Amino acid sequence: MAHVILQAPRILHADVERLAAVASAGGVQELGPTVVRLLNVDDACRAELLALARAARLDAAWLDTVDLLSSCRLLAMDMDSTLINIECVDELADVAGCKDQVAAITEAAMRGEVADYADSLRRRVALLRGLPETALDEVFTRRLRLNPGAERLIEVARAHGLKVLLVSGGFTFFTERLRRGLALDAAHANTLEVVDGVLTGRVLGDIVDGAAKARHVRELAARLQAAPEQIIVLGDGSNDLPMMQEAYYSVAYRAKPVVRAQARFALDYSPLDGVLSWFRLRHG
Repeated sequence: MAHVILQAPRILHADVERLAAVASAGGVQELGPTVVRLLNVDDACRAELLALARAARLDAAWLDTVDLLSSCRLLAMDMDSTLINIECVDELADVAGCKDQVAAITEAAMRGEVADYADSLRRRVALLRGLPETALDEVFTRRLRLNPGAERLIEVARAHGLKVLLVSGGFTFFTERLRRGLALDAAHANTLEVVDGVLTGRVLGDIVDGAAKARHVRELAARLQAAPEQIIVLGDGSNDLPMMQEAYYSVAYRAKPVVRAQARFALDYSPLDGVLSWFRLRHG
């Protein structure tokens, strides 16, 4: 029988008891102050249980087995609004004085309402023409923050032998700094053209869109000989869906509805390191 991991910043005992009763759980195991496991739950109640958990503002992960984290080989994640707290292009647009216009395109693209992501990115970047290159550093230094749990997730994953990949429809200026700072194994993103210290409003080379994200995940997975059951992918926008389909552990983090509907797991309330609660971190 399956297990269910329930977690949230604040868990009420009454909610856990109610969900355990609905699931006909064989027991309740406290894994920490913000995490519990319902043991041996009835598969017939899956849809009802997950709906009730969401109504109680609890993240619920349905697991047929609780595997060792070290059995996984690859952790891949999106950058903007997943690993970090902002959409970098929107913040650059804010400095340029056109945030509303750019953010509207970004939001539509993340909801899956834009058919051509590459075209939407080019249109947004075109509006940044004339922005001094120093604005990139300003956004990185003053506005960009890691989302809660990011550092622990990466550190623990690496300690258990996973390779960590950052793959973004954003910009290399940011991904490369994060790659170095977090000791990531690889990062892929788009390169902004800069001439004489000023953004030209163009992107160099091919755009990293949803298909490219999936390709980067597949290529690294192939080198690692990682099966889908050994891959964790986190994202929030529709352009993350193709790479999420490469992984059994597809995780919607504070995601758009179209993404949450298709992901196998979701973190709506818990920090990024909530992923670790779904695994055993040691034998026994």
